Amino acid sequence: MPGKIKGPALFLAQFAGDEPPFNSLESIVGWAAGLGYKGVQIPTFDARLFDLDKAAQSDTYCQEVQGVCADAGVEITEISTHLQGQLVAVNPAYDVAFDAFAPKSLQGNSTARTQWATEQLKKAAKVSRRLGLDTSVSFTGSLAFPFLYPWPQRPAGLIDEAFAELARRWRPILDVYEEHGVDVGFEIHPGEDVFDGATFEMFLDALDQHNRCRINYDPSHFLLQQLDYLAFIDIYHERICAFHVKDAEFNPDGRQGVYSGYQPWISRAGRFRSLGDGQVDFAGIFSRLATHGYDSWAVLEWECCLKSPEQGAIEGAPFISRHIIDVTDKAFDDFAGGDTDAGRIKAMLGTA
Repeated sequence: MPGKIKGPALFLAQFAGDEPPFNSLESIVGWAAGLGYKGVQIPTFDARLFDLDKAAQSDTYCQEVQGVCADAGVEITEISTHLQGQLVAVNPAYDVAFDAFAPKSLQGNSTARTQWATEQLKKAAKVSRRLGLDTSVSFTGSLAFPFLYPWPQRPAGLIDEAFAELARRWRPILDVYEEHGVDVGFEIHPGEDVFDGATFEMFLDALDQHNRCRINYDPSHFLLQQLDYLAFIDIYHERICAFHVKDAEFNPDGRQGVYSGYQPWISRAGRFRSLGDGQVDFAGIFSRLATHGYDSWAVLEWECCLKSPEQGAIEGAPFISRHIIDVTDKAFDDFAGGDTDAGRIKAMLGTA
């Protein structure tokens, strides 16, 4: 049965800052509600907005967070552990670049960093349940991505071992999510080992089809890879538990294509845009998700190479609202139908 998507909602990560109203949970959710958002996805790596360690220790703190959101008129859609998930698996090529995602006391110590990230993910499972949430969103991390292009030739077994190790790290984490009845919607994203449908299947197979391994669907990353993002929904809809509404455009020319030639975002053939400014077919996406019964949140993730985040947020709420389908329980041609009559059916078929 088709379901109705909830929204609009806003991922707060790209808006958090040192100036009000972006420097506290109370002020930022009030700002979001004022723009028409009904839900907020809360990052757990910015203590100005949400303290994951405190939430894991205190029911009272979780209730306070829920109260702040309720007073503003918004719901918590999910909590995000993207940065911690990234640190569950880091190839040495990215070691220095991703070190900044960890507390300063752990930087330079990859083993301790991975242990910290793993514990953060387990805490997020417990906290999600305390907040009454059935879903969280994250990244898988990456061991194999530096070897994406098959030159130099990859040695036999390299990719298999990378996904086996990724599964060894994630299985005990996902088991904790299973204990708490919470899904992990992995954002399928270049830079992660799971960046398209084929790699998601490899990850899922390595995890023996773990029940809590799910998808945070974001079409922008698929458009930039030139993947059929509508067909993706048809294939994987049973695993989609979250939805980032983000736009993108791909304009190849004689100088660059999918890889975009190391250019800055403004000059790339493939770049992220604010909602409605790119090429993503959101009418098709919302229709396809509704057809398959997706009834969770549509969450704006703002990333744009041109437009300010404030303008993107202002325009995003009505854009999402326009695309949410009030799913009908009637067929358009019901008026022409009639009661079932076995004799009439046989007469119409000439079998009476």
